[in-house]
Amino acid sequence: MPNLYIVATPIGNLEDISLRALRLLKEVGLIAAEDTRKTRRLLSAYDIHTPLTSYYEHNKVTKLDYIIERLGEIDVALVSEAGMPGISDPGYELITAAIDKSIPVIPVPGPSAVVTAVAISGLPTDRFYFAGFLPSRQPARQKVLRELTEIVGSLVLYEAPHRLLATLRDIMEILGDRRIAVCRELTKLHEEVFRGRISNALEYFRVPRGEFTLVIEGYRTREKSTLPDAAAQLQALKRQGMGAKEAVATVASNSGLPRKDIYRAWLNIEKENDNSTNTHSKGRKAQ
Repeated sequence: MPNLYIVATPIGNLEDISLRALRLLKEVGLIAAEDTRKTRRLLSAYDIHTPLTSYYEHNKVTKLDYIIERLGEIDVALVSEAGMPGISDPGYELITAAIDKSIPVIPVPGPSAVVTAVAISGLPTDRFYFAGFLPSRQPARQKVLRELTEIVGSLVLYEAPHRLLATLRDIMEILGDRRIAVCRELTKLHEEVFRGRISNALEYFRVPRGEFTLVIEGYRTREKSTLPDAAAQLQALKRQGMGAKEAVATVASNSGLPRKDIYRAWLNIEKENDNSTNTHSKGRKAQ
């Protein structure tokens, strides 16, 4: 009986493809690809001429029967846009349909942004929870984040560049100012890994570009922050343009300190900023 091969492909660097994957991509009768343009570039780099068919989010229902029919005659390889098929992509439906038809489903493991990011994050790797892409709308996104609040293992998320800052703000508001590794463009030319607190990441990524994988510190019994810690968080939020009410509420929630103490720290920051502005103004006048 023909097989459905689930073939991992590079998440960036084309040299990360395995020898077994290359052999099977040459031998199968058909490749079902999430992004045929990207897959053609991979095949071209290794002089592979196997026929391609598209299988992606918007045709996964109409194309399913065709691919299952072909599996009655030939081996088929399923590849995603990047990484391991079936992880946050439409491969799941084809895999379950093949299993229901008693078609052998054979994994060909390889690159995965999830495992790559966890391994280099600097955060605990003994347990981690992959949550994929969060919802694009804020109410739904915050609802999912609240469900993740007490997950003990490191949290792993995918995020698009145009939603990164909104997602980081929601993570900080709901999960607190946890440690985070923001992995950008993994294995590609402009690969970058930012490690720090979520508040630091909000300051660092002013104009996000590329593909992001986030690894966030898991839940720990909260240790009460000190006022200097809280003041530093307030400074960071103020620089991002957050107003007094929202900033004080966020830091009070994260730190466990009384809201009145946080508000007093905010007033001190504003007073220091006013004094600094006045000093600079007087200096310019004296000149």
